Amino acid sequence: QVHLVEFGGGSVQPGGSLNLSCAASGIFFSLYTLDWYRQAPGKQRDLVATITATGDTNYADFAKGRFTISRDNRERTMYLQMNSLRPDDTADYYCSTISRATGARIWGQGTLVIVSS
Repeated sequence: QVHLVEFGGGSVQPGGSLNLSCAASGIFFSLYTLDWYRQAPGKQRDLVATITATGDTNYADFAKGRFTISRDNRERTMYLQMNSLRPDDTADYYCSTISRATGARIWGQGTLVIVSS
């Protein structure tokens, strides 16, 4: 069974940084494309960044130049380094992937990021 668990959320002042982690189990981690999503209160869930099995990355416009997605296949962990955080980055952040067995999208439980002075 696939499990994704996020770590690293918290409260930070504008301009600050956070590094989120996503630990995966139950999948052949190195073969998977992995995503970070976020959902602010009352808003839809948006894609933040994607990293493929080969390490190619893609970012939402709001994340470009501020966020960096990475992965450590040996540790079966994905990361999201977030710098220059703004109040509108406040959201629950989720890691996600698509099961190669079922085609279903799998989600972690989310980690809350609050950017406020």
